[in-house]
Amino acid sequence: MLKRIVLAVLIVLILPYALIFFYLLPFIHPVSTLMLRDLVLLRGYDRQWVSLDKIAPVVVQSVMMSEDGQYCFHGGVDWAEMRMLVEDTLKGQATRGGSTIPMQTAKNLFLWNSRSFVRKALELPLAVATDFVLSKRRLMEIYLNIAEWGPGIYGIEAAAQHHFKVPASKLTRRQASLLAVSLPNPIDRNAGKPGRGLRRLAGLIERRAQGAGDYIKCIYD
Repeated sequence: MLKRIVLAVLIVLILPYALIFFYLLPFIHPVSTLMLRDLVLLRGYDRQWVSLDKIAPVVVQSVMMSEDGQYCFHGGVDWAEMRMLVEDTLKGQATRGGSTIPMQTAKNLFLWNSRSFVRKALELPLAVATDFVLSKRRLMEIYLNIAEWGPGIYGIEAAAQHHFKVPASKLTRRQASLLAVSLPNPIDRNAGKPGRGLRRLAGLIERRAQGAGDYIKCIYD
């Protein structure tokens, strides 16, 4: 009995790493654990997969400037940011998120939503492996197609249609920035009906995205 339990645990731990290689194939459209949850609970969801070529570049610029400005330069984890996060936590200070796009992608694909040391311990090596195996372009494509942008709204195409009634390829810079700043809490932050605070954050990200330059070269070069 114990051997079976150990074997089952090992399979659960190893399976995500095998799936990462499976997701190298461009015709595979991964789903997130939240999407699977919605299916199990019979809620359903809206997700329309689109290739990165059909996503307005302003979306990539805005998301990177909002979520992970060093995306093109780290190997899945921004260790400098992580070190500062740990130091602030040990001091009892309020902490920033600290999650990179590979970390969020790994969490969305394989783990669960909640803050815990166990989840973070599983997330870090998965993020490094995901960034190592997948190209930055493919990783960004997957992230933008599984990110949650509202109850039952997953992926940038469904988000663009739901919030702004346009395809992802036609999003404006302001619309892209509103979607980007809503990502940390898409249930409470409605990109289509932003409050004053969300509009202010979007304006900041919009300005940063205009000067993205070298920060996005790993996606479009």
